Amino acid sequence: MPKYEVLSKEAAKAELEALRAAYNEKKALGLRLDMSRGKPCPKQLDLSEGLLDAKLLNPPTTESGFDCRNYGLLDGIPEAKRLFGEMLNVPAEQVIVCGNSSLQIMYDLVQDIVTNAGGEPIRWLCPVPGYDRHFSILESFGIEMIPIPMRSGGPDMSLVEQYCRDERVKGLICVPKYSNPEGTTYTEEVVRRFAALQPSARDFRVIWDNAYCVHDLYKEAEPLANVLALAKAAGTEDRFLEVTSFSKISFPGAGISCIAASPANIAAIKKRMNIQTISYDKLNQLRHVRYFKNVSGVSAHMKKHASILRPKFEAVLDILERDLSEPGFASWSQPRGGYFISLNILTGTAKRTYTRCVEAGVTLTPAGATYPLGHDPEDKNLRIAPTYPSLEELQAAAGLLCLCAKIAALEVMIA
Repeated sequence: MPKYEVLSKEAAKAELEALRAAYNEKKALGLRLDMSRGKPCPKQLDLSEGLLDAKLLNPPTTESGFDCRNYGLLDGIPEAKRLFGEMLNVPAEQVIVCGNSSLQIMYDLVQDIVTNAGGEPIRWLCPVPGYDRHFSILESFGIEMIPIPMRSGGPDMSLVEQYCRDERVKGLICVPKYSNPEGTTYTEEVVRRFAALQPSARDFRVIWDNAYCVHDLYKEAEPLANVLALAKAAGTEDRFLEVTSFSKISFPGAGISCIAASPANIAAIKKRMNIQTISYDKLNQLRHVRYFKNVSGVSAHMKKHASILRPKFEAVLDILERDLSEPGFASWSQPRGGYFISLNILTGTAKRTYTRCVEAGVTLTPAGATYPLGHDPEDKNLRIAPTYPSLEELQAAAGLLCLCAKIAALEVMIA
């Protein structure tokens, strides 16, 4: 089959008719397949069953003898601070261990910036395609979101530097390693340019959502430069707030999370936390530390995750190559870690592709979700989440997605 763009109108119509017939056959099967969110599958959750062993909390005390059943240790038990410090390569004293959700941490950080702005209009920089929940946080505060296109090694830093001259621009939020949805890891040059930023707004902050810091699919992990260390050397460390969690390491909704930042930021955050809470769940922190022990234990655990996920990612990529390479209108990321694949199809067809998939029983993240306010200006990006379905379900869903994308492409070309 030649590329769609060189097909005659008659050939395109014939191909479209054949694809529609195949689609109707698939639709008649009554499929119920879900690739909408990056959720661990049951086999992944089984990997952490040992965390439920009550013996992990016997005795319920830290190395220093502190009783984790009681109040105290606002910033987390020392062992958990040390574990996160090893994961992020930052000093343990620059870590605050929180509850199960890094998303809640980010919400609080944005809320603090909005509160201190005193009602003045705020603008925020958002690499796109990006994480829909980041956009939802900003939207909930009425913050104007400025899309920053992603390049091969990270956001367009020339645009970031340009917008930072505007005093109304108060921050940027991003996933720097295995980004959501493209799976891009920022290059050292990009991270150094982040560290060197000189924004006009004195309260400008970068929320460095390092959600996939240990989520490698292959033995050869993609390195991410240490932004806090580079920022400290550049004298800009107070501008960076790094977060991560165990949500896709142990149990989503029942893990632990943290924020890493400069000493000044840590002091300011602890002052605010002292009003919000007495302490987070230290028993859960203790349980995680005793189960994983150290960063080597986390690494060994994540290799088990990778052995489950790698075949799923490779299956989707194989199907995209098989079904969409010849038509010639699509491109897709080939991530080495993280939880998503980013698919770009023919401009103006993402929404109709999404709708047709849903009608045939395949649930995807809605078209446009990877852009602020759900508006993809080119209507071409779709996020694929290969993690939750079984391999068989995933192959069926990916095949149907490709079928729908081809139908939508021909419908637009013929119109």
